[in-house]
Amino acid sequence: MTLFQEIAIVEQQQGGRVTAVQPRSAAAKAGVQVGDELLAINGQAVQDVIDVQFYAAEPELELLVRRQGEALSLRGQRSYNRPLGLEFDHPTFDTDIRRCNNLCEFCFVLQMAPRFRRTLYIKDDDYRYSFLFGHFVTLTNLSDHDWWRIETMGLSPLYISVHVTDLDLRRRFLRNPTAPDIMEQLRWLAARGIKCHTQLVVVPEFNDGRWLERSIQELAELWPSVLSISVVPVGLTKQHKYGLRTHTPAEAAAVLDYVEGLQPAFQAQMGIRFAYPTDEWYIVAGRPLPSLAAYDGQQLQENGLGMVRRFLDDWTAVQLEMEQWQSQMGVPRPAPAPASLTLVTGQLFDGILREAAARFDRLAGTETRVMTAVNERLGGTITAAGLLMAEDVLDQLQQQPHLGDVVILPRIMFDHPDLISLDDLTPQAVANQLQRPVALADLMGDVWDVVTGQSAVLFHPE
Repeated sequence: MTLFQEIAIVEQQQGGRVTAVQPRSAAAKAGVQVGDELLAINGQAVQDVIDVQFYAAEPELELLVRRQGEALSLRGQRSYNRPLGLEFDHPTFDTDIRRCNNLCEFCFVLQMAPRFRRTLYIKDDDYRYSFLFGHFVTLTNLSDHDWWRIETMGLSPLYISVHVTDLDLRRRFLRNPTAPDIMEQLRWLAARGIKCHTQLVVVPEFNDGRWLERSIQELAELWPSVLSISVVPVGLTKQHKYGLRTHTPAEAAAVLDYVEGLQPAFQAQMGIRFAYPTDEWYIVAGRPLPSLAAYDGQQLQENGLGMVRRFLDDWTAVQLEMEQWQSQMGVPRPAPAPASLTLVTGQLFDGILREAAARFDRLAGTETRVMTAVNERLGGTITAAGLLMAEDVLDQLQQQPHLGDVVILPRIMFDHPDLISLDDLTPQAVANQLQRPVALADLMGDVWDVVTGQSAVLFHPE
């Protein structure tokens, strides 16, 4: 790197602030310290952790950092297949997150109730977060440089919101008259060996029926570049103002019949079922959930695929553990232990959790009440536990005539790095207001941990 290049980077580049340096790593040996801003690696300015991973793959490293306003050039060596050893306060250095340029009528951000934390009103559509964290993006806001990075750095797999493959209808769907042709984009990725998972958010009387059939067919033609299709029902809050509606049980059953009807042919051709309805279709239609094998090992739980089946399979294993414990100990439950529990869930999961709780009581000797919380802030059409507001849950818990010795909340309510709910409350704050211990749980195994005193996420009042 020339002196003039170094000066330009120091003056213009916003670096990645280092929050941790792994001991004995290449960065530590080179002298990088917590608080440094990493600006460039081997003369290449870095704008995110993807750049860091890519440019730090060389055995000889020159790291340009800014420390207390001064530029330092640090040299080091990196052994093959060993990480650089740095953690940053944010995965992107140049900007917080790439914003979405679409105005989808079903966009959850546009349907958000007022007075929540600021970040809930940010419409993110950043291909870097797609590669790093599995966020679904539309590919409507990429520059030529972004496409160059995807190709050159091999950013695969990506997670892509297709919704419908027809160009005109997709532009109407996204409310973006200049949205590019998604099929052309997917073919471009396929030609360069970039894999992708796709999703179709289905809106009744909009992109269902023949449009859904066409979309699945055209995406299947791009297998194995297109690795999967998640078929997702639309979610609408009470703030929705465009006249869309959710699916009826009969419509959900029809979608299941169609998608599941395609799976045998896909499995014969590809070795996988390829198109996967999310759990909500089955619950709305009142149908049994498929086995985990039906998801072919796809890691798409965060998109609503297989989460309920994972719960049910865990519950089967936990029941065996509880039965074995009973036979060995000769008593129904450990002592001291909470004798009563209150389990909170959303409306979607109510029936499944109540059935599990009744069996749990018979095995554990506890008294468990299930409280189904209604999402007052977003509306009764939002039934998933992960979208519950802590204030709504608190209000409804405080109206209960009897609360258990421990209140157990869905962990997914607080699925944020700072362990806060959508309305900015922590589990500790809930415990303080209830004056009762609060635990978090994903599975019935977590509930059993509460009873046996092994829960790692238990919050006591004050």
